[in-house]
Amino acid sequence: MNEHLIERDDLINRLKKIEGQVKGIQRMVEEEKCCTDVMIQISAIRSAINKVGGMMIEKYVMECMQHGIQTSLEKGEIDESVKDVIETIVKYVK
Repeated sequence: MNEHLIERDDLINRLKKIEGQVKGIQRMVEEEKCCTDVMIQISAIRSAINKVGGMMIEKYVMECMQHGIQTSLEKGEIDESVKDVIETIVKYVK
């Protein structure tokens, strides 16, 4: 199987799981469950979203940025695409 498809499928599965977790939290709030339990679930979702974001940044750098990075190395300068990835990472970690 194509490695690209495996990564895409993994991302989609993770996003579906996050979607289910969000629906679960909505249900917990509607049922007035304990705030501590809701906060634990929110924390789990944040962690899962961070993992997906990290995977997307890795994919972006490894696949989308490959040409720009190679060009930058050959020229001995920072290409605009490399600056773009730096800005993307900075935005992500805020």
